[in-house]
Amino acid sequence: MSTPANPPPPYPAPRNLLAGKNVLVTAAAGTGIGFSTAQRALEEGARLFVSDIHERRLAEAVERLRAVSPHQVDAKLCDVTREPDVRALVRTAIETMGRVDVLVNNAGLGGSASVTQMTDEQWLKVIDVSLTSVFRMTRAILPHMYANRGGAIVNNASVLGWRAQALQSHYAAAKAGVMAFTRCSAIEAAEHGVRINAVAPSIAMHAFLNRVTSDELLTELKGREAFGRAAETWEIANVIVFLASDLASYMTGEIVSVSSQRA
Repeated sequence: MSTPANPPPPYPAPRNLLAGKNVLVTAAAGTGIGFSTAQRALEEGARLFVSDIHERRLAEAVERLRAVSPHQVDAKLCDVTREPDVRALVRTAIETMGRVDVLVNNAGLGGSASVTQMTDEQWLKVIDVSLTSVFRMTRAILPHMYANRGGAIVNNASVLGWRAQALQSHYAAAKAGVMAFTRCSAIEAAEHGVRINAVAPSIAMHAFLNRVTSDELLTELKGREAFGRAAETWEIANVIVFLASDLASYMTGEIVSVSSQRA
């Protein structure tokens, strides 16, 4: 039985949680969690550097972000499946801002396919964008953070890393991998003063999700939530901002479920 929808809470007032911090966000164009994270980081006082693979959407995102805050916003195109792009992004972000205090690994790719019908290409593409990109970006930024003896990385996982759902074996495997990578890399990074955590959202509504998901499935997924609605993308971003902030100073290797699902 589905739950009647409750309205989302008011949009949060800024609290300067990221004041003085330089933040790099991947896959920040469009209307999803990445853009909301970039916006919330700006509102919380950060200087921002964003990337995406889509040139037009990235330019539009930067224009929108610059209207939000007087803090600097810079950007660079990046295909996170290409190592040269990843290295160039990290190098440019460091050169532009002087240092990177926070990395948000947001890039991901979904899709629906049964195991028997899924091609190697479909499997490998989802794994590459959703899991291997997290490894590439983390590998590229950690020496810089180690040298600075501090920093925070927040990865975007999914409740599908825990929960079984038909037609999602590639995406679920990738997100479970993000969770495991988060935990293991966090142990390595801790001795250098760097924290690595992840969020695991259930469902957050945005325009792209509406385009690629049927109304029937969206209704079903919303009905599973205790609040009877999907999350707003900024509700996920709030938790990412918290994990990036000094308020989460004793948290590392944690996967924070951002959902209202029944246990």
